[in-house]
Amino acid sequence: MPKFFVDPGAVGETSLILTGDDAAHIAKTLRMRPGEQLTVCDGDSCDYVCRLLTVSPSQVEAEILSRAPCPGEPELALTLYMALPKSDKLDLVVQKAVELGVSRVCVYRSAYCVPDPDRKSFEKRLQRLQRIAREAAGQSRRGRIPEVTGLLTYPEMLQAAAREELSLFFYERGGTSLKSLLNRRKYHSISLVIGPEGGFSEEEHRLACEAGLETAYLGPRILRCETAAVCAASAVMYHADELA
Repeated sequence: MPKFFVDPGAVGETSLILTGDDAAHIAKTLRMRPGEQLTVCDGDSCDYVCRLLTVSPSQVEAEILSRAPCPGEPELALTLYMALPKSDKLDLVVQKAVELGVSRVCVYRSAYCVPDPDRKSFEKRLQRLQRIAREAAGQSRRGRIPEVTGLLTYPEMLQAAAREELSLFFYERGGTSLKSLLNRRKYHSISLVIGPEGGFSEEEHRLACEAGLETAYLGPRILRCETAAVCAASAVMYHADELA
């Protein structure tokens, strides 16, 4: 059954309205008709099973048949801090991170990042990344649409990442095993800091340690930055019993 997100204000007592791209997708791409059912989420972890009443490319009205808490939203608040990679790798990272249950993706710039856009030009790309997050949230049946933000400076990133209960800085030159760090206790919020294709400089590692981040290690094999992001998120969610 297809799943879509709406603003809470679009949800009434017995019916709800979908407009814009969602209405066009339902009418033109899925070719759904009145009487068919779909799932709609209000973005606050509440799912609505609905029956279509009217369908047009500009607006869809649906009757609410039932409502229940969304089972697809994890308890762990996991934030991914991703150094800006080359080409379209960020699209893949955002998509897979959302599917795995990441709560937020923050893009930052570090010393070895090859792309060097300013904040204004990055805003257009950010809109695309937010659309990818929304689509991935619907596909994976999440209860919220994870936020995608950026472009942070390296010091801004460290300050933000250090606020979580456990802040992990993944360093290709070694550190404490991820399993050992996660086994210390149960965490409710974790941040993951992943570097760019060129890795981190020694100075960046020093600054991360001074900010209170734990140096984590994914093993002796050097992973691509996009692989490291997906691997780290998967391992953390598995350890938190969010992946059966």
